[in-house]
Amino acid sequence: MSVSSTRLAVLGLGLAMAAAACTPLRSHQGYVVDTDLVNSIQPGVDNRQSVLQTLGTPTITSQFNGGDWYYVARDSRNLGFNLPHPASQITLQISFDPAGNVSAIRRSGIDQAADISPYGKTTPTLGRQRGFFQDLFGNIGAVGAPGAGAGAPGTGGGGRTRP
Repeated sequence: MSVSSTRLAVLGLGLAMAAAACTPLRSHQGYVVDTDLVNSIQPGVDNRQSVLQTLGTPTITSQFNGGDWYYVARDSRNLGFNLPHPASQITLQISFDPAGNVSAIRRSGIDQAADISPYGKTTPTLGRQRGFFQDLFGNIGAVGAPGAGAGAPGTGGGGRTRP
């Protein structure tokens, strides 16, 4: 092999690797939606057990409103090492009445998804900004101080009163 053919082979390999890095990647997360099974669930006919047998375990279960069940499916795509961006999303919400029967079925798409951008490594809060040493030593001298609550005698804050 000559030097020029070796260089050409290395150049071709480098171009192939660069082209592979720009290939769009597609991924699926969550529930795999089967339209026939979803359409077979009927309000007033099905209950929790029949939904569980038909659709399987929900992605998310609500702790409020009678325990709604959510089945979430999301398709994403990205280029190379970029963060994935959702291309489509289907959210199926199944609501139950107090007896456990299906009362409503709602579908929503990507229009209901919120894009959340974290703010650095901390969550911004209202109020005072305190540093590490202020958090560590900030309570020194506050225990038992007048108006500090518990511990001060005669204030009814749990301190011992003299007879």
